[in-house]
Amino acid sequence: MPPQPDTPIHGDPGLQPERTDMAWGRTTLSLTVAAIVFLRWMPHHGWFVGTFVAASTVTALAINLGRRRRFHRAVQGINQEVLAPDVASMAAVAGSIVVLAGLGIFTVLLFPA
Repeated sequence: MPPQPDTPIHGDPGLQPERTDMAWGRTTLSLTVAAIVFLRWMPHHGWFVGTFVAASTVTALAINLGRRRRFHRAVQGINQEVLAPDVASMAAVAGSIVVLAGLGIFTVLLFPA
């Protein structure tokens, strides 16, 4: 498949920006699936599970909205041979996953089924 006209060009033979973008896409898909699974908890654990659905959905949307910016930043960094990791994005996603996991454990252990 030929690249899109607005896709920046880089000289990385390993196609690292593309692989990283696909990884962010898989993370978005995983969070969307988690939100759907959380919907199955609603009859057993009540409205509180709606916060899980909302948190998963918002995190997935935030990741998806930032994908283009991160891709262009990576290509620009490769071309300029200066690229720092996007620590803020990774920390935000990791933090949201830890919070979701903690809330899930709390719900399963303390809310009766």
